[in-house]
Amino acid sequence: MRHDVPGLGARLFNTAFRRLAELGVSFQGSTALHVRGRTTGEIRSVVVNLLTVDGRRYLVSPRGNTQWSRNVRAAGEVELGPRGRGRTWRVAEIADDAKPALLRPYLERWYYQTKGHIGGLTPASTDDQLRATAPSIPVFELVG
Repeated sequence: MRHDVPGLGARLFNTAFRRLAELGVSFQGSTALHVRGRTTGEIRSVVVNLLTVDGRRYLVSPRGNTQWSRNVRAAGEVELGPRGRGRTWRVAEIADDAKPALLRPYLERWYYQTKGHIGGLTPASTDDQLRATAPSIPVFELVG
């Protein structure tokens, strides 16, 4: 499964935004995600963009099968929000055939951040292109 590993610049940028998100500062829907590591059991944190479609909330892993997406899959729950003040959510992974309807609004909102890291998709991608790439992009719905 695809996993686009971020370079040094992206890691530094993401660390800065994660620290701000952990303090409660959000940029265009960004928030801190805290999840238990699947091998260490330690809490791992990243910054993610929280997608809302029809009142339902989703996490999209544009870089593919990342460490955080594998941890979310294994843990079955996440905490979102500032460290120590976040809310715990159960997660349900979205089936590949349902992903295109979620990937399009994600691309429309955050393409400038994910350009080059979302399986070659753009906001102008066709439905066929979205369907073809969907299996390489983990998407989780926040439940409860």
